[in-house]
Amino acid sequence: MLIVTFIAAMIGYAIGRLPGLLIGALVGYALVRWLRVKLIGKLAERQTRFLSATFSVMGAMSQADGEVSEHERRSAEAVFDRLNLNGEQREKARADFERGQQKGFDLEAELAGLRQIVGAQRGLLQVFFQVQLVALAADGKVEQSERDMLMRVARGLGCSQEELSRLEAMLNGAANAGGTQESAQPLEEAYRVLGVSSDATDAEIKRAYRRLMSQNHPDKLAGKGMPDSMRRMAEQRTSEISNAYERITQAREQG
Repeated sequence: MLIVTFIAAMIGYAIGRLPGLLIGALVGYALVRWLRVKLIGKLAERQTRFLSATFSVMGAMSQADGEVSEHERRSAEAVFDRLNLNGEQREKARADFERGQQKGFDLEAELAGLRQIVGAQRGLLQVFFQVQLVALAADGKVEQSERDMLMRVARGLGCSQEELSRLEAMLNGAANAGGTQESAQPLEEAYRVLGVSSDATDAEIKRAYRRLMSQNHPDKLAGKGMPDSMRRMAEQRTSEISNAYERITQAREQG
């Protein structure tokens, strides 16, 4: 942003020498401040919309089996706790969760709006799924109706076959670990996490690993609309990717 102020100052100097330099610098500084406010406001709006879509879809998924149990409501509250939502944020999250359960809720329209927010930032989409998985697997199991609903959501968000495979691996890991995704990774699932086949070359595996780590970097996602409350989820995702890569490389070294 300093370059904008500098350029404005130089233009002012070319027009009016020292007085122009001062006026140009002030104009440049004011322009930088305005741009910063606009960018921060736009980012905050994206974060709000992303959270709203996340919790409304969570509400829709909670009744995949036809009803919303008290346990599912407690699971949602546990997610709010895990995200460290404050009082106002929690009330908004509850309202969005309830909105997703309503009969008139348009899931396809909500997913279309989420696709606009996510754009090409696939790592942001992975954080969204991370939150859904935590809620689904809070009791240590995932029903078939919930799996089907999750895949419906994934397809509605335009996920590729590779992304669907990675989501399956995340789903299995979350179910096995009771939603924490901290259990030991089977080798087959490690390959699926990276989106590569078991016969991929070492170079292909390394490229997939580096691409996923770049896409899911918490700092990059924060600049693209990921709320601060979801940073821990993003960090868990990068940890899962790193663990999968380590699991594969160790297996190959051992022959």
